[in-house]
Amino acid sequence: MSDQPAVTRIRVEALQPAFAEAAGRWAERLGLPLEGEAEFAVQLGEEGLQLVELGPQAPGPVRVDFVEGAVAHRRLFGGGSGQMIAKAVGVQPGVRPHVLDATAGLGRDAFVLASLGCEMDLIERQPIIAALLEDGLGRARDDAEVAPIAARMRLHRGNAIELLRGWQGEPPQVVYLDPMFPHRDKSALVKKEMRLFRPLVGDDLDAPALLEAALALASHRVVVKRPRKAPIIEGAKPSYALEGKSSRYDIYPKKALKP
Repeated sequence: MSDQPAVTRIRVEALQPAFAEAAGRWAERLGLPLEGEAEFAVQLGEEGLQLVELGPQAPGPVRVDFVEGAVAHRRLFGGGSGQMIAKAVGVQPGVRPHVLDATAGLGRDAFVLASLGCEMDLIERQPIIAALLEDGLGRARDDAEVAPIAARMRLHRGNAIELLRGWQGEPPQVVYLDPMFPHRDKSALVKKEMRLFRPLVGDDLDAPALLEAALALASHRVVVKRPRKAPIIEGAKPSYALEGKSSRYDIYPKKALKP
């Protein structure tokens, strides 16, 4: 038997003593230790909750920030309802559909749609990513300018297929899917996030079942975001697609969205 301590893959840590108590609560919620050897850390500090890879060659941390940075820039200068994602889900004059983002991740696409006036439900099954999203939404609700947008975003944790199949209440008009896939986006931000998240998430091997559940629930359409040259998800065929430089949106209409 080795007397070396077992490596704990992910730990939780406070970046300042003032956050030790709150970090302890996160550790308990996530079922993670507060100390020990680890490859990744969930850290809590003045800028909120963040995930970071540990080690000398690791990239910087990832957090959800709807108030500043790239997401804020896109909200202010991203093209409004002319953006491809807005066209894909059916945003048009007098139409702001209720959208269920079943693969929410860090919530960027959901935030864009919420900033355009769509009511958004978000599902995230990976507990750490859901924690980052919860923390980011909480800070967004404390910002006077962004709070009305965050108020349109409701987070659900759990397996999207199960939650879609057991959905209670009014079904969403649109279900939006962006399954994990080997994205070809070469930006430093996306590469950093993929490096952090792939060990936690992997590829979405259950994407066909997710598409089937989405088609059964959505009242008006399902939209699937894919890398531009990626194959369609196995199963039903989309009626058409919108293509951009690096991504495309496969559209599965059920009935027309009308004002």
